[in-house]
Amino acid sequence: MRKILTIVLILFSGVLFGQSYYPYQGITFNKVHLNDNFWLPKIEINRTETIPWSFHQSKITGRIKNFEQAAARSGKLCGVYVFDDSDVYKIIEGASYSLQIKYDKKLDDYVDSLITVIGAAQEPDGYLFTTRTMGDTHEWIGSQRYEKEHELSHELYNMGHFYESATAHFLATGKRNMLDLAIKNANHLLTVFGPGKKSVAPGHQVIEIGLVKMYLATGDKRYLDLSQFFIECRGKRIYAKMPGDKEATVWETGEYWQDHKPAIEQTEAIGHAVRATYLYSGMADVAALTQNQAYINAINKIWENAAGKKTYITGGIGSSGGWEGFGPDYQLPNESAYCETCAGIGNVYWNHRMFMLTGESKYMDMVERTLYNGILGGIGLDGKTFYYANPMEYTTINGKLSGENKRSPWFKCSCCPSNICRFMPSIPGYIYAKKGAQVFVNLYIGSESSFSVDAKNSVTIKQTSNMPWEGNVKFEVGANNKKGTTFSLNLRVPGWIDGRIFPTNLYEVREISEYGGIVKVNGIEVDVRRNNQGYFEINRLWKNGDIVELNLPMYTQKVYSHEKIETNKNLVSIQRGPLMYCAEFADNDGKTSNIVFGAANNFTHNFEPNLLNGVTTLSTTAKAFNFTEQEINTSTKTVKLIPYYARSNRGIGEMKLWFSTKIMGVRIEN
Repeated sequence: MRKILTIVLILFSGVLFGQSYYPYQGITFNKVHLNDNFWLPKIEINRTETIPWSFHQSKITGRIKNFEQAAARSGKLCGVYVFDDSDVYKIIEGASYSLQIKYDKKLDDYVDSLITVIGAAQEPDGYLFTTRTMGDTHEWIGSQRYEKEHELSHELYNMGHFYESATAHFLATGKRNMLDLAIKNANHLLTVFGPGKKSVAPGHQVIEIGLVKMYLATGDKRYLDLSQFFIECRGKRIYAKMPGDKEATVWETGEYWQDHKPAIEQTEAIGHAVRATYLYSGMADVAALTQNQAYINAINKIWENAAGKKTYITGGIGSSGGWEGFGPDYQLPNESAYCETCAGIGNVYWNHRMFMLTGESKYMDMVERTLYNGILGGIGLDGKTFYYANPMEYTTINGKLSGENKRSPWFKCSCCPSNICRFMPSIPGYIYAKKGAQVFVNLYIGSESSFSVDAKNSVTIKQTSNMPWEGNVKFEVGANNKKGTTFSLNLRVPGWIDGRIFPTNLYEVREISEYGGIVKVNGIEVDVRRNNQGYFEINRLWKNGDIVELNLPMYTQKVYSHEKIETNKNLVSIQRGPLMYCAEFADNDGKTSNIVFGAANNFTHNFEPNLLNGVTTLSTTAKAFNFTEQEINTSTKTVKLIPYYARSNRGIGEMKLWFSTKIMGVRIEN
């Protein structure tokens, strides 16, 4: 029986987490073992600090008590939001991933105890939603089940995260205790929703992704059909005002929850950013399984709009804090940038799926950018403090610091910390991919993985990398066939080495360096060029012990915005390798808002092992200005920059990512 279960888990792992139903298959996180000095310590901190801390916060804030009260069928919602159930599910998902990476019996037993409580909270027909079951009459949920699902009840949102958690737990442990609860709930949904039954576009997407994972875990196609049904429900509700009405709010038109048009007719990223990226990811999953070209056409158009007009240089999305989402084209303010951490995670989910549909490196460029800049800053170096929003700057105005330049140990709405819990241990799953005899290296992270390239042959790739600090990467190739194995090794060409700083023309560099001779095989230089998909492709008979060396030039580059981004006119940002850099108060005499970069700035880089857990810093000479009542005084100073992700770990003060190039309209030359 154990042998059969093991075989089932292996097959399940390959389908569910490797996305083998996509043309390009990601290699599963549990088949990739990290050995680097950058991501591995961060994932370990997530395991030892962030996940236990988040369980603790869920305990003291009543999120777990909600399940206990629902089991007793009595009580009042602890906290503010009816979607707090989802936080517990996401933390369990993260714990499950961590159990795969490093088994911890105490954690395993604790998760089982939570699953027991969740099972007791579930109603006999499979319904699971603690607020209603405990008898609370929260205004968001209505008097009947799913009455307000189209807006704020979040019943299906909770279930989507429950399904993701349950399938992850099954993969990690082989135990069905949580999966069986999820099956019971999914079967309940089948009695309520579908053709001829209740029809609703979920107010907060993620059920679409969860149902696909349930289908892959169980083989029950009804779950896939229901996922598609929910997608097809969009654009059918009549709202108070029409899209395009200048006086209408995103809620009055249905744009907030992407319900303003049928899914296949949508052409731009609009409304709440997390909801949006979860929808687009779900559409990609269903399209991959059903060959639905209309879905692919729609998300292609939406991606062009999002990446071409609505994404920050950090990979962050969602410029508006008012609705946590996308604003108009090219409106990307810096101080008020929202860039919710959850939205960054959603952006990675979506872009990784776009890669798996197409095999194009531009999507992995966006994954890398968002991973290192838009998401990583959402968690403090201690693993127990978080950012919900991720602005581009904090400035002192009239003696008061703009925004909240202070990390929090938790939030009333803690979707971001719990999302970090599950995202961090999944990072190894973004490094490698394959399609038949094509092997893709998408991220340069020290790691090792073995996988098949055809029915008879498998390969091992061992990567040694010190990214993001250095660009020298080495690969040791192994093959199970003594005669060797023929396949093409595709190494992603990062846009930042040849001037394609961003996948669209939203951002650019104006000084483009030439590169050449950066790939060697067994010590011999290989003349390779970027192929149409954006990779260095090396196709040959590979034998055990073959060595590939990749020397990526780590330029420090000035990045400029599209002219239509009004807030970035006469501003420049600084990038080295995959990292965006910012100036922070702690390194610059307490002030960053007065820094002006000239046209001739040259940067030196220096790795500082004792600063911010070890970072490469940049230094340059720049102008600084100060206002008095009579005049503007300028001076020359040394400016020090740190990686944007490492900000706000040394107290509260100014921070800046985009820097002026003019003072009062006069351009500074040096």
